[in-house]
Amino acid sequence: MPNLLAARVEEELRPIIGTVLAKVSVEVEAKRIGKSVETIDRSDLSQIADNLREALRLVVGVEMAEAASARVRELI
Repeated sequence: MPNLLAARVEEELRPIIGTVLAKVSVEVEAKRIGKSVETIDRSDLSQIADNLREALRLVVGVEMAEAASARVRELI
């Protein structure tokens, strides 16, 4: 089960990239930095935001990827 911060990141991403992609993105980005959705914390958000921006560009386009990254950065 995701911690509160992971759930909040997912919540911020949902309106931009949809429910399924938001959930998967949080899980993938947590793993990419060597953590799980249970262990990410605020210090990880900058790296997660950067990774999301790059990973989502091909899927949702540059503008939507930038918007998703910005929403995650707002949580820092």
